[in-house]
Amino acid sequence: MSDLLALVRGCTFDDFLFTPQYSVVERRDPSAIDLTSRVSRRLSIRRPIVSANMDTVTRSEMAIAVAEEGGLGIIDRGFRSGEIDPQVREVQIVKRKQHGIIGDPYTIGPEARLTEAAGRMRQTGVGTLVVVDGAHRVQGLLTSRDLRFADDSGTVASRMTPRERLIVHTGALDPARAEALMRTHKIKKLPLVEADGTLRGLITAKDLVVQRQLPFATRDAQGRLRVGAAIGATGDYLERAAELLRAEVDLIVIDIAHGHSAVMARAVEAFRTRFGDAELVAGNVATGDGVRFLLDLGVDGVKVGIGPGGGCTTRLNTNYGVPQVQALAECRAAADGRVPLVADGGVRRHGAFVQALTFGGDTVMLGGMLAGTTETPGDVVQKPVVVPDSNKTVHVPFKVFRGMASLQAIVDRLDVEDAEAADVEALGAEGMEVSVPARGSVRPLLRDLVKHLCSAVSYSGARSLNEMQELFRKNPERFVIRLTESSRRESFDR
Repeated sequence: MSDLLALVRGCTFDDFLFTPQYSVVERRDPSAIDLTSRVSRRLSIRRPIVSANMDTVTRSEMAIAVAEEGGLGIIDRGFRSGEIDPQVREVQIVKRKQHGIIGDPYTIGPEARLTEAAGRMRQTGVGTLVVVDGAHRVQGLLTSRDLRFADDSGTVASRMTPRERLIVHTGALDPARAEALMRTHKIKKLPLVEADGTLRGLITAKDLVVQRQLPFATRDAQGRLRVGAAIGATGDYLERAAELLRAEVDLIVIDIAHGHSAVMARAVEAFRTRFGDAELVAGNVATGDGVRFLLDLGVDGVKVGIGPGGGCTTRLNTNYGVPQVQALAECRAAADGRVPLVADGGVRRHGAFVQALTFGGDTVMLGGMLAGTTETPGDVVQKPVVVPDSNKTVHVPFKVFRGMASLQAIVDRLDVEDAEAADVEALGAEGMEVSVPARGSVRPLLRDLVKHLCSAVSYSGARSLNEMQELFRKNPERFVIRLTESSRRESFDR
């Protein structure tokens, strides 16, 4: 490891190639090659991809797409102080997108008006309400189909499928048995009840089909998509964490520009005092000392990277930072496998994604690589662009991408950091805001990234991502080629 640290000092991704090894993989098939990795001490994902907690990258739509593709999305904290509910709602949207068993299905009383039921369906986006009485005992099911052509003045009881006509299961039920029962009785909805008839949950055929179609999706024990959320280290961060955990968020990320700090120490200690062993990743750091500092505080994962991101200007403005390959190698040595590392920043091509996982990252956080996709937040704007060959002006769709330390991002969440609007003049922004061309869905991009990672596993002589990392860390000199200026051009200039 000491030889590797000496080799990578001052280096980043474009300074290296890896030597191809004898391949033992017969098919570079993402469904056959194990890419499982840990994003924190107790949370594993099937694809080592984490979408960045940036307000122009990850809200619920991106988090859903990334989780369905096997990664994990981290909902940003770009909301003003006191505006905790919007972030919580984003988490709830993700958690309700898929289910194995819906433990808390939306309900309505039998005496409610049909107009109220229709409004509830529109508000929640669901097509089925479980009808329960005052003791929460199941009385029937009401679907959107039951409301077609119905008299608005009627009651739920007049249109629902009553309890005696339903197939209902008492007690717990695993998905395989649920599927068999639904197939036998040709039903699409299966309510679960306790022995006394009170509602226990709901299983739908749609959810079972989706789970089969997306076998690598990141799900919790109830079959729901997993999602993380970011908080700060001052202001309302504890109240925000409390509400996010109440919404059953799977991972909290304490995210500040410089994680090796007294501010972070106070924040983690306060978090642990209040929330015990809730899953916690903290950062950012870029040195072995920073990792050891966070490990001593008891975090479950560490985010590595100071200044490599496309929206970050920390190195330009302060001259502080560590080249990302050096940072990952140093932090991996310091962590010594005790907690996973999230490589954050500097990944502008798929080969750099592979390097981030090889030099030290267990997972990779992506921001700029996902910018401009359909699932990113923000409006599409048309901007005039001059075509060089014809000198004609055409309008091209763009979306905004900005670092969370950019001036506008800081102003948008001033209250979160207990700052005053008058302090804007004194702020030292360490990020920038740019327009990036709008493009299609993020899903093909993520799938291509996974395919290229599988190819890298093959070139490494390994059978899985974990084996590739182990082979490299056991003998890095066997793999690493330090590039000259001309070999760098040969490799990356296209």
